[in-house]
Amino acid sequence: MSIDELDGRLLELLAREPRIGVQEAARRLGVARGTAQARLEKLRTGGVIRGFGPEVDPAAIGFPVTAFATLEIKQGQGLEVREHLRGVPEVLELHTITGQGDMLCRLVARSNADLQRVIDRVVGFEGIVRAATAIVMENPVPLRMVPLVREAAGLRASDENRG
Repeated sequence: MSIDELDGRLLELLAREPRIGVQEAARRLGVARGTAQARLEKLRTGGVIRGFGPEVDPAAIGFPVTAFATLEIKQGQGLEVREHLRGVPEVLELHTITGQGDMLCRLVARSNADLQRVIDRVVGFEGIVRAATAIVMENPVPLRMVPLVREAAGLRASDENRG
């Protein structure tokens, strides 16, 4: 789904102020409330907006250690491994990948010692042949969407202060 400038501005506004109401968003964007509501619904049903839940910081709830594990999976065990990993609360994301390994998962833990427990739980499944883990030292560019949204919508830096 492609987005236009208004979609981009709406998404950027929601990213900056997720609790803003439709009426206030419409006012700031200079469009009718119905237009803002229709655009929001189009973005939601089109899969661009996946949710409105809170953004939770794992460190703030006691999981300050982040790591990435590359997993090598036994042939024909991919579905079983996915189900196993869905059952590990410290697995925040799972991606199937090309290159070294078959899956990449983002893990969190309470400490480096606790990370060993998490890794043991992750790899404690016969479908996982090998794992390589890298601990995150710093996150200088946290997950962000606004620059990508601006690019997709064709917004220029000079448009940043509009709305």
